[in-house]
Amino acid sequence: MRIKTTLFLATLICFGLAGCTATPLTVETTLPPVADLTPGSENHPLPTPTAHASMPPEATPPTTVASPEPAPVDTPAPTQKACQQTGGRIEKGQIDSSLFLDPLEFRVYLPPCYDQEADTYYPVLYLIHGQSYNDDQWDRLGADEAADALISSGEMPPFLIVMPRDRRWTQPDEDQFGEALVQDLIPWVDANYRTIPDRLFRAIGGLSRGGGWALHLGLIHWEVFGAFGVHSLAMFSIDSPFISQWLDSIPLDQMPRIYLDMDDKDRKDLMESTLWLESLLTEKGIPHEWYLYPGYHEEKYWQAHVEQYVRWYAQGWKTEP
Repeated sequence: MRIKTTLFLATLICFGLAGCTATPLTVETTLPPVADLTPGSENHPLPTPTAHASMPPEATPPTTVASPEPAPVDTPAPTQKACQQTGGRIEKGQIDSSLFLDPLEFRVYLPPCYDQEADTYYPVLYLIHGQSYNDDQWDRLGADEAADALISSGEMPPFLIVMPRDRRWTQPDEDQFGEALVQDLIPWVDANYRTIPDRLFRAIGGLSRGGGWALHLGLIHWEVFGAFGVHSLAMFSIDSPFISQWLDSIPLDQMPRIYLDMDDKDRKDLMESTLWLESLLTEKGIPHEWYLYPGYHEEKYWQAHVEQYVRWYAQGWKTEP
Protein backbone atom coordinates (compact mmCIF):
# COMPACT_ATOMS: atom_id res chain seq x y z
CA MET A 1 0.00 0.00 0.00
CA ARG A 2 1.23 3.49 -0.94
CA ILE A 3 1.73 5.84 2.02
CA LYS A 4 1.58 9.62 1.67
CA THR A 5 3.05 11.66 4.53
CA THR A 6 1.59 15.06 5.47
CA LEU A 7 2.98 17.16 8.29
CA PHE A 8 4.25 14.15 10.18
CA LEU A 9 6.57 14.58 13.11
CA ALA A 10 7.68 11.45 14.92
CA THR A 11 7.88 12.30 18.56
CA LEU A 12 8.03 9.76 21.32
CA ILE A 13 7.30 10.89 24.81
CA CYS A 14 6.81 8.28 27.44
CA PHE A 15 4.64 8.84 30.45
CA GLY A 16 4.22 6.66 33.50
CA LEU A 17 1.20 4.43 33.66
CA ALA A 18 -1.33 5.59 36.17
CA GLY A 19 -4.54 4.15 34.84
CA CYS A 20 -6.37 0.90 34.74
CA THR A 21 -6.00 -0.11 38.42
CA ALA A 22 -9.03 -0.25 40.63
CA THR A 23 -11.00 -2.30 43.04
CA PRO A 24 -14.65 -3.17 42.43
CA LEU A 25 -17.09 -0.39 43.38
CA THR A 26 -20.79 -0.58 44.10
CA VAL A 27 -23.60 1.27 42.35
CA GLU A 28 -26.91 -0.26 41.27
CA THR A 29 -25.11 -3.54 40.68
CA THR A 30 -21.75 -4.83 41.79
CA LEU A 31 -19.10 -3.09 39.73
CA PRO A 32 -16.47 -5.05 37.86
CA PRO A 33 -12.78 -5.40 38.43
CA VAL A 34 -11.00 -3.17 35.96
CA ALA A 35 -7.80 -3.21 34.00
CA ASP A 36 -4.35 -3.13 35.56
CA LEU A 37 -2.17 -3.13 32.47
CA THR A 38 1.56 -2.61 32.41
CA PRO A 39 3.59 -1.53 29.36
CA GLY A 40 4.02 -4.42 26.99
CA SER A 41 1.39 -6.55 28.71
CA GLU A 42 -0.57 -6.85 25.49
CA ASN A 43 2.29 -8.65 23.77
CA HIS A 44 2.16 -11.92 25.67
CA PRO A 45 -0.37 -14.59 26.52
CA LEU A 46 -1.98 -14.06 29.91
CA PRO A 47 -3.12 -16.60 32.50
CA THR A 48 -6.38 -18.35 31.73
CA PRO A 49 -9.26 -16.92 33.84
CA THR A 50 -12.17 -18.88 35.21
CA ALA A 51 -14.72 -18.36 32.47
CA HIS A 52 -18.37 -17.62 33.17
CA ALA A 53 -20.20 -20.88 33.52
CA SER A 54 -22.59 -20.19 30.67
CA MET A 55 -19.90 -19.38 28.14
CA PRO A 56 -18.94 -22.15 25.66
CA PRO A 57 -15.43 -22.47 24.26
CA GLU A 58 -16.65 -21.37 20.83
CA ALA A 59 -17.93 -17.92 19.99
CA THR A 60 -21.13 -17.05 21.78
CA PRO A 61 -23.95 -15.88 19.52
CA PRO A 62 -24.79 -12.19 19.57
CA THR A 63 -27.32 -11.02 22.12
CA THR A 64 -30.66 -10.79 20.36
CA VAL A 65 -32.60 -7.79 21.57
CA ALA A 66 -34.85 -5.95 19.15
CA SER A 67 -33.28 -2.70 18.02
CA PRO A 68 -35.45 0.42 18.28
CA GLU A 69 -36.15 2.34 15.10
CA PRO A 70 -33.62 5.19 14.82
CA ALA A 71 -34.92 8.72 14.75
CA PRO A 72 -35.17 10.03 11.17
CA VAL A 73 -32.33 12.27 10.09
CA ASP A 74 -31.86 14.32 6.95
CA THR A 75 -28.29 13.45 5.99
CA PRO A 76 -26.69 12.39 2.72
CA ALA A 77 -26.14 8.68 2.29
CA PRO A 78 -22.77 7.35 1.17
CA THR A 79 -22.84 6.82 -2.56
CA GLN A 80 -21.24 3.97 -4.47
CA LYS A 81 -19.92 4.41 -8.00
CA ALA A 82 -17.93 2.30 -10.40
CA CYS A 83 -14.32 2.37 -9.20
CA GLN A 84 -11.43 0.70 -10.96
CA GLN A 85 -9.04 0.93 -8.01
CA THR A 86 -8.85 -2.06 -5.67
CA GLY A 87 -6.88 -0.47 -2.84
CA GLY A 88 -6.97 2.69 -0.80
CA ARG A 89 -4.07 4.47 0.83
CA ILE A 90 -2.85 5.68 4.22
CA GLU A 91 -2.00 9.30 4.97
CA LYS A 92 -0.19 10.47 8.09
CA GLY A 93 -0.89 13.77 9.78
CA GLN A 94 -0.88 15.79 12.97
CA ILE A 95 -2.80 18.74 14.35
CA ASP A 96 -2.28 21.10 17.25
CA SER A 97 -4.66 20.92 20.20
CA SER A 98 -5.18 23.36 23.03
CA LEU A 99 -5.38 20.31 25.32
CA PHE A 100 -1.83 19.10 24.57
CA LEU A 101 1.67 20.47 24.37
CA ASP A 102 2.42 17.85 21.73
CA PRO A 103 0.69 17.59 18.35
CA LEU A 104 -2.05 14.98 18.04
CA GLU A 105 -0.79 12.45 15.50
CA PHE A 106 -3.00 10.20 13.40
CA ARG A 107 -3.30 8.07 10.28
CA VAL A 108 -6.16 8.24 7.80
CA TYR A 109 -7.21 5.43 5.48
CA LEU A 110 -8.75 6.79 2.27
CA PRO A 111 -10.82 4.29 0.26
CA PRO A 112 -10.26 3.40 -3.40
CA CYS A 113 -11.04 6.24 -5.84
CA TYR A 114 -11.31 8.85 -3.08
CA ASP A 115 -9.45 11.41 -5.23
CA GLN A 116 -11.40 10.69 -8.41
CA GLU A 117 -14.88 11.00 -6.90
CA ALA A 118 -14.90 14.59 -5.74
CA ASP A 119 -18.65 14.69 -5.15
CA THR A 120 -18.76 11.62 -2.90
CA TYR A 121 -18.95 11.92 0.91
CA TYR A 122 -18.01 9.15 3.29
CA PRO A 123 -18.72 7.66 6.73
CA VAL A 124 -15.79 7.66 9.17
CA LEU A 125 -14.56 4.96 11.55
CA TYR A 126 -12.23 6.01 14.40
CA LEU A 127 -10.05 3.14 15.69
CA ILE A 128 -7.92 3.48 18.85
CA HIS A 129 -4.87 1.35 19.56
CA GLY A 130 -3.98 -0.52 22.74
CA GLN A 131 -1.60 0.46 25.52
CA SER A 132 2.13 0.43 24.66
CA TYR A 133 1.28 0.67 20.95
CA ASN A 134 0.68 3.64 18.64
CA ASP A 135 -1.35 4.78 15.65
CA ASP A 136 0.13 2.13 13.33
CA GLN A 137 -1.37 -0.82 15.25
CA TRP A 138 -4.69 -1.06 13.41
CA ASP A 139 -2.83 -0.60 10.13
CA ARG A 140 -0.50 -3.51 10.99
CA LEU A 141 -3.45 -5.66 12.06
CA GLY A 142 -4.96 -5.25 8.60
CA ALA A 143 -7.90 -2.90 9.15
CA ASP A 144 -7.15 -1.09 5.89
CA GLU A 145 -6.78 -4.32 3.90
CA ALA A 146 -10.10 -5.52 5.34
CA ALA A 147 -11.72 -2.26 4.27
CA ASP A 148 -10.20 -2.56 0.78
CA ALA A 149 -11.65 -6.05 0.34
CA LEU A 150 -15.12 -5.17 1.62
CA ILE A 151 -15.31 -2.01 -0.50
CA SER A 152 -13.84 -3.47 -3.70
CA SER A 153 -16.19 -6.46 -3.55
CA GLY A 154 -19.18 -4.15 -3.21
CA GLU A 155 -20.20 -5.73 0.10
CA MET A 156 -19.83 -2.42 1.94
CA PRO A 157 -19.91 1.24 0.92
CA PRO A 158 -16.59 3.12 0.92
CA PHE A 159 -15.58 4.80 4.18
CA LEU A 160 -12.62 6.46 5.90
CA ILE A 161 -10.70 5.11 8.90
CA VAL A 162 -8.95 7.51 11.28
CA MET A 163 -6.36 6.02 13.66
CA PRO A 164 -5.21 8.56 16.29
CA ARG A 165 -2.24 8.15 18.62
CA ASP A 166 -2.69 8.25 22.41
CA ARG A 167 0.69 9.03 24.01
CA ARG A 168 -0.45 8.84 27.62
CA TRP A 169 -1.47 5.79 29.62
CA THR A 170 -3.50 7.41 32.37
CA GLN A 171 -7.18 7.71 33.26
CA PRO A 172 -9.50 10.07 31.33
CA ASP A 173 -9.43 12.63 34.15
CA GLU A 174 -5.66 13.00 33.58
CA ASP A 175 -5.45 12.19 29.86
CA GLN A 176 -7.16 14.69 27.56
CA PHE A 177 -6.82 12.42 24.52
CA GLY A 178 -10.53 11.63 24.39
CA GLU A 179 -11.63 15.25 24.55
CA ALA A 180 -9.00 16.24 21.98
CA LEU A 181 -10.37 13.57 19.66
CA VAL A 182 -13.92 14.93 19.99
CA GLN A 183 -13.17 18.66 20.18
CA ASP A 184 -10.24 18.93 17.76
CA LEU A 185 -9.66 15.87 15.60
CA ILE A 186 -13.22 15.13 14.47
CA PRO A 187 -13.94 18.74 13.39
CA TRP A 188 -10.58 18.84 11.59
CA VAL A 189 -11.28 15.58 9.75
CA ASP A 190 -14.77 16.76 8.77
CA ALA A 191 -13.33 20.04 7.48
CA ASN A 192 -10.42 18.53 5.54
CA TYR A 193 -11.91 15.31 4.17
CA ARG A 194 -15.21 14.63 2.43
CA THR A 195 -17.06 13.08 5.34
CA ILE A 196 -20.73 12.79 6.25
CA PRO A 197 -20.74 14.86 9.46
CA ASP A 198 -23.56 13.00 11.17
CA ARG A 199 -23.39 10.63 14.13
CA LEU A 200 -25.13 7.83 12.22
CA PHE A 201 -22.20 7.83 9.79
CA ARG A 202 -19.50 8.01 12.47
CA ALA A 203 -18.32 5.10 14.64
CA ILE A 204 -15.56 4.54 17.18
CA GLY A 205 -13.83 1.36 18.26
CA GLY A 206 -10.76 0.24 20.13
CA LEU A 207 -8.88 -2.75 21.46
CA SER A 208 -7.80 -3.24 25.08
CA ARG A 209 -7.15 0.25 26.51
CA GLY A 210 -8.42 1.63 23.20
CA GLY A 211 -11.64 -0.25 23.92
CA GLY A 212 -11.81 1.61 27.22
CA TRP A 213 -11.68 4.86 25.24
CA ALA A 214 -14.33 3.65 22.80
CA LEU A 215 -16.66 2.78 25.69
CA HIS A 216 -15.95 6.08 27.46
CA LEU A 217 -16.46 8.27 24.40
CA GLY A 218 -19.30 6.21 22.95
CA LEU A 219 -21.34 6.75 26.12
CA ILE A 220 -20.53 10.29 27.23
CA HIS A 221 -20.49 11.58 23.64
CA TRP A 222 -23.31 9.42 22.28
CA GLU A 223 -24.51 12.41 20.24
CA VAL A 224 -21.23 12.23 18.27
CA PHE A 225 -21.05 8.47 17.54
CA GLY A 226 -23.74 6.24 16.11
CA ALA A 227 -21.86 3.04 17.00
CA PHE A 228 -19.01 1.87 19.20
CA GLY A 229 -17.13 -1.39 19.56
CA VAL A 230 -14.89 -2.69 22.34
CA HIS A 231 -12.49 -5.54 21.64
CA SER A 232 -10.81 -7.24 24.65
CA LEU A 233 -11.98 -4.36 26.82
CA ALA A 234 -9.74 -2.80 29.47
CA MET A 235 -12.26 -0.60 31.26
CA PHE A 236 -11.15 2.62 32.97
CA SER A 237 -11.58 2.32 36.73
CA ILE A 238 -12.74 5.92 36.94
CA ASP A 239 -15.58 5.13 34.52
CA SER A 240 -17.07 2.04 36.16
CA PRO A 241 -19.25 3.86 38.76
CA PHE A 242 -20.90 5.93 36.03
CA ILE A 243 -21.55 3.49 33.21
CA SER A 244 -25.07 2.58 34.33
CA GLN A 245 -25.94 6.26 34.72
CA TRP A 246 -24.48 7.11 31.31
CA LEU A 247 -26.53 4.37 29.68
CA ASP A 248 -29.71 5.59 31.36
CA SER A 249 -29.11 9.13 30.09
CA ILE A 250 -29.20 8.07 26.42
CA PRO A 251 -32.67 8.01 24.80
CA LEU A 252 -33.35 4.42 23.76
CA ASP A 253 -34.10 5.44 20.17
CA GLN A 254 -30.72 7.21 20.06
CA MET A 255 -28.70 4.39 21.62
CA PRO A 256 -25.52 3.69 19.61
CA ARG A 257 -25.03 0.29 18.04
CA ILE A 258 -22.81 -1.68 20.45
CA TYR A 259 -20.37 -4.54 19.83
CA LEU A 260 -18.40 -6.50 22.45
CA ASP A 261 -15.97 -9.36 21.99
CA MET A 262 -13.47 -11.04 24.28
CA ASP A 263 -10.79 -13.71 24.11
CA ASP A 264 -11.62 -16.60 26.44
CA LYS A 265 -8.10 -16.79 27.93
CA ASP A 266 -7.90 -13.14 28.93
CA ARG A 267 -7.07 -11.99 32.44
CA LYS A 268 -9.69 -12.70 35.07
CA ASP A 269 -10.29 -9.03 35.94
CA LEU A 270 -10.71 -8.03 32.30
CA MET A 271 -13.02 -10.96 31.64
CA GLU A 272 -15.18 -10.17 34.67
CA SER A 273 -15.51 -6.48 33.81
CA THR A 274 -16.60 -7.33 30.27
CA LEU A 275 -19.12 -9.91 31.50
CA TRP A 276 -20.43 -7.30 33.96
CA LEU A 277 -20.90 -4.79 31.14
CA GLU A 278 -22.63 -7.33 28.91
CA SER A 279 -24.97 -8.32 31.76
CA LEU A 280 -25.75 -4.66 32.44
CA LEU A 281 -26.69 -4.09 28.79
CA THR A 282 -28.89 -7.19 28.83
CA GLU A 283 -30.52 -6.16 32.12
CA LYS A 284 -31.40 -2.74 30.68
CA GLY A 285 -32.71 -4.24 27.44
CA ILE A 286 -30.11 -2.39 25.36
CA PRO A 287 -29.44 -3.99 21.95
CA HIS A 288 -25.86 -5.18 21.50
CA GLU A 289 -23.74 -7.94 20.00
CA TRP A 290 -21.53 -10.05 22.24
CA TYR A 291 -18.98 -12.71 21.25
CA LEU A 292 -16.56 -14.84 23.26
CA TYR A 293 -13.83 -16.39 21.10
CA PRO A 294 -10.88 -18.70 21.83
CA GLY A 295 -7.65 -16.78 22.20
CA TYR A 296 -5.40 -14.56 24.28
CA HIS A 297 -5.10 -10.81 24.89
CA GLU A 298 -2.67 -10.31 22.01
CA GLU A 299 -2.35 -9.05 18.45
CA LYS A 300 -2.75 -12.54 17.00
CA TYR A 301 -6.30 -12.62 18.36
CA TRP A 302 -7.24 -9.14 17.11
CA GLN A 303 -5.72 -9.75 13.70
CA ALA A 304 -7.78 -12.93 13.36
CA HIS A 305 -10.98 -10.93 13.91
CA VAL A 306 -10.16 -7.57 12.32
CA GLU A 307 -12.19 -8.29 9.18
CA GLN A 308 -15.20 -9.12 11.35
CA TYR A 309 -14.77 -5.88 13.29
CA VAL A 310 -14.50 -3.69 10.19
CA ARG A 311 -17.44 -5.47 8.57
CA TRP A 312 -19.63 -4.82 11.63
CA TYR A 313 -18.85 -1.09 11.70
CA ALA A 314 -19.47 -0.69 7.96
CA GLN A 315 -22.67 -2.75 8.06
CA GLY A 316 -24.39 0.18 9.76
CA TRP A 317 -23.74 2.36 6.71
CA LYS A 318 -25.25 0.13 4.05
CA THR A 319 -28.19 1.78 2.32
CA GLU A 320 -29.40 -1.46 0.72
CA PRO A 321 -29.70 -5.04 2.08
